[in-house]
Formats: sequence, C-alpha cells, structure tokens
Amino acid sequence: MHAFREAVEADDHDAIHALLAEDVVFTSPVAFKPYTGRAVTAAIIRGVSRVFTDFRYVREITGSDRRDHALVFEARVGERRIHGCDFLHTDEDGRIDDFVVMVRPLSAATALAEAMGAEFDQIAREAREEEEQKAGAQG
Repeated sequence: MHAFREAVEADDHDAIHALLAEDVVFTSPVAFKPYTGRAVTAAIIRGVSRVFTDFRYVREITGSDRRDHALVFEARVGERRIHGCDFLHTDEDGRIDDFVVMVRPLSAATALAEAMGAEFDQIAREAREEEEQKAGAQG
C-alpha cells in the first residue's frame, strides 16, 4: 500500500506533509489553475478532510516504474456521493511532486467546489502561516 494512502486513512496530516515534495504541484478537480508548494497542498488536503465524510480508498494502482500511483476513492460531500481518483507521481526521493485529483459526477464536483470555497480562507491562512514559520526558521 502506498504510504500516502496509509497516512490519509490514518488521518495523519504530519505524515501527509512529510510525503509531499517542497515544489509539489496540486491540480484540483474544481480549480482552473494548479497550486504549487507543500504548504498550500497540505492545507488543501486538510480542508478536504474537513469537507469529505465517509471517505475511503477502494482501489490502488501502481505503475511499473513504482513512481506513478492511482488511488480510487469514494466519499460524501454533504448529501452527494462522490467518486474520484488521486493520481500521484513521486520524485527520486519518493516524495509526491505531482498530485492530480479527478472526481465525478458533476453534481458532486459542484458540491465539492462549494464546500471547498467555504474552506478557502482557512486553507489560505494555514498555508501562509506555514510559509511564515518556514521563512522564520530559515532567517
């Protein structure tokens, strides 16, 4: 089982954070432009964990190079049942450097977009605080 799946299933956000490359690119199913960076990606994942209920991975597919992974999931967003897939690519160090999420059906994607929109101020605040802490530790 991929370490990311284990961390998500354990709701271990420290482990999730550690698995992300510093320059990870996160492509959301409901936003036009990808997000770049560990801080914002980790904050988005925390936001998703607040929005999804009954989340579970139902299938895992690993590419022959062991660097590409597809994690199929089911969850609920409010009253909508959502099906989706996390597509992960890992770098030479085994950290996730590309993270793409796709979901269906459209009604659930719309519910997800609305729920994540309500979370976005907190997500932005969490990402900004992490970046400030990182800058303070380096300076």
